[in-house]
Amino acid sequence: MNSVILIPARYQSSRFPGKPLAPLTGATGVAKPLIQRSVEAARRVKGVSGVFVVTDDERIADACARAKVGVIMTSPENRNGTERCAEALAQLHDPDLVINFQGDALLTPAGFVEAIIARMELDRDLLVATPAMRLKSNEVRALQAEEQAGRVGGTSVVSDADGNALYFSKRLIPYLPVGALDGAMSPVRLHVGIYAYRPEALERYVTTPVSQLETLEGLEQLRFLVAGIPVAVVEVETPPFALRELNNPEDVAPIEQALAEAGLE
Repeated sequence: MNSVILIPARYQSSRFPGKPLAPLTGATGVAKPLIQRSVEAARRVKGVSGVFVVTDDERIADACARAKVGVIMTSPENRNGTERCAEALAQLHDPDLVINFQGDALLTPAGFVEAIIARMELDRDLLVATPAMRLKSNEVRALQAEEQAGRVGGTSVVSDADGNALYFSKRLIPYLPVGALDGAMSPVRLHVGIYAYRPEALERYVTTPVSQLETLEGLEQLRFLVAGIPVAVVEVETPPFALRELNNPEDVAPIEQALAEAGLE
């Protein structure tokens, strides 16, 4: 299939203004802006025909020019990355799949993207797929500490018997009674914020009104569930390093540590 990776990036962020241009130091001590590191991560994915950054900001476009990656400019009126991908669709050459590779998910292993592409190839009726990974109990405890400190540490997901998402939340789900974290692995699955869409899914997405759930959670993928569009959740293997997104300035140090542990320059 003709699969294209799009990396939505916006300059404004309530928690971390200018986040795509934030410098991050890798294993060799070299600092690169977040958007460049996300592009490098996307380029490690096998079997895609192109990688583009989708933005409405000239500062980000300038950084992308230095990183030698194509840019698709979109409207500042887009409310999230999925809407940005939907607008960019008109500038692409009839892709079978559009991959939304989050601009702050620089540590995402290439195999995660390859897994959702493979899932979409296996079932041509699927409109959307996204990965999730089982968390270790100590990782859940770290996320609980983030919640108690008032920070968003990640998004969790629960699925039905067919592997389709029942719900996504910025809170840890499911509920964890006493003893739920006694083992090495927890019952919590962390949603990894990348998506494979068929063009039809993006076309339906932008015609679906924003729901109260999407507004409350601040999670764009809930619009698919409210519209009755199944989202296949693909289980992926937990990597040996901490998989974190850059959501807050406080995330810089642990992400740089993870870059070093993963041997990423």
